[in-house]
Amino acid sequence: MALESTERTHVDLGAEFTARRARLHAIAARTLGSPWHADDAVQETWLRLERADRAGIENLDAWLTTVVSRVCIDMLRRCAARRDEADADAMESLAVSDEAGPAEAALRADDLALALQVVLDELGPLERLALVLHDAFALPYDEVALIVERTPTAARQLASRARARLRAVDVATVRERQGTAIDAFLRAAREGEFGDLLQLLDPDIELRSDDGAVALASSGAEHGAPLLEHRLRGADAVARVFAGRARLAEAVVVEGIPAAAYVAGGGDARAVYLVTMRGDRIIRIDVRTDVPDTPYAAQISR
Repeated sequence: MALESTERTHVDLGAEFTARRARLHAIAARTLGSPWHADDAVQETWLRLERADRAGIENLDAWLTTVVSRVCIDMLRRCAARRDEADADAMESLAVSDEAGPAEAALRADDLALALQVVLDELGPLERLALVLHDAFALPYDEVALIVERTPTAARQLASRARARLRAVDVATVRERQGTAIDAFLRAAREGEFGDLLQLLDPDIELRSDDGAVALASSGAEHGAPLLEHRLRGADAVARVFAGRARLAEAVVVEGIPAAAYVAGGGDARAVYLVTMRGDRIIRIDVRTDVPDTPYAAQISR
């Protein structure tokens, strides 16, 4: 009987976690800038929940938000250490007003997502997290402070510094440039214009596809689906994947960011192509088929 109770408790816990997975993934993806790193952060959060004393968790939503946020901080700091960057906490020495004036008003959600993509590498781990939690997920600074282990005033300062950098981004221009680049990419891919594809792709571009995307592409190869692999790097390799093979894709907007999608006959997105750019070149394409389990499902528009 005790074993059955334990198994039932684990099943219930899994169901509670699954119900919150999309939100946790969204927090991690916005903070880390990669859906793949977000997958790792969410998985680590689940492992920590499995090991935790469930009876000691009074508010599961708050507990999970805190854990996934701190996992993200750890991942960013490890990445920074590998790049021999300065200690991310050095940003605490910057002077910022404690008061939130009119300039502190949050960006619109879709503008925030696109601007954050542009300046993500310029923000320290705690700046990223404070901004994402407060502006994108509406957590009050008192709660953000507990997660980033700072005072509420310091948490406000972190978000303020990040927001100032975001406000320097001309979102309309970035959105137009990215949309134009994706249209050009799809057109070149459909027409098999290999040279044009190379001009649009960064020499070190990375293409990553999940298991579902690889399987979907394989089953549709004879109908012109791209020849996806789980991971490819380099403009030449990526161009060969798409050259003459984009008839099933169309331009969409995902959370305010221009992207592409494979859309089935019924009009539902079967896979999303999340595009990251630097300047006028595409530096990363992430192909995901877990659309129903992510915020992408509700945020795709044409």
